[in-house]
Amino acid sequence: MLQAGVSTACLYPRVVEEALYDLALAGVTQVEIFVNSHCELRRGFVDALAQLLHRFDMYCCSLHPYTGEMEPMMLFSNYSRRVDDYLEYCRLYFTAMQQLGAKIFVLHGSKTPASAVNREMYFDRFRKLVELGKSYGVIVAQENVARCTSASLSFLQEMGNALGNDARFVLDVKQAVRAGEDPYDMLCTLGSHVEHVHISDHGEYGDCLLLGKGRFQVNMFLEKLAQVQPNCAVVLELYRSGFSDVAELAANYLQLQNRIRSIQKGGGK
Repeated sequence: MLQAGVSTACLYPRVVEEALYDLALAGVTQVEIFVNSHCELRRGFVDALAQLLHRFDMYCCSLHPYTGEMEPMMLFSNYSRRVDDYLEYCRLYFTAMQQLGAKIFVLHGSKTPASAVNREMYFDRFRKLVELGKSYGVIVAQENVARCTSASLSFLQEMGNALGNDARFVLDVKQAVRAGEDPYDMLCTLGSHVEHVHISDHGEYGDCLLLGKGRFQVNMFLEKLAQVQPNCAVVLELYRSGFSDVAELAANYLQLQNRIRSIQKGGGK
């Protein structure tokens, strides 16, 4: 069944352990953890996060790496030696994910426009990371990001055709809107390859709003998601300027939970 969650990134720049604690006290039971620095990958630090999750009976569904801005240089450049370095560094992320119980690793990827990217190289490098992730029990998932190659739905379709079941995606609603893509169409096209969702609302007041503050057909989207990927995590990922306090964020999380429950009970729109 679909599971509602919240990303610790919503509370950035609050340090991750404090953001996680705030969400725990607010009653959030599923989170995406956004790692913001190298020191947050040290075993002792990750153990403390894992203990906090256990203490509050929380589940970490995904991990978002702070090195997203380095991925174009490390994983997708013409200097192949960097690829080995990046893969070696990702072992730190994947080990942390094993400690936290997280399954989804969020990748931004290259920033080369889809019209100019070397597809053979991109898919080969992505597959290398996927294979490494599998050895740790981790699913590497490509996120659609407006400033990256992955902004284009047609490019993501090509990934799916080239990589088959290894092509897994994080569908970010606000990033789809920013790239001029329809998030519902993106969901319909990518289907069961969508492994994870970053959800928010959008409308005349902005492209990253609390659910219910815009015009996005949230329930229609969730109904379709439940059909194509019924075990997906649906995580609120908002900017700190988009809500007043943790209580308002937690209330939106509860609204998302209620929408999911209503849909799964056949409540519809």
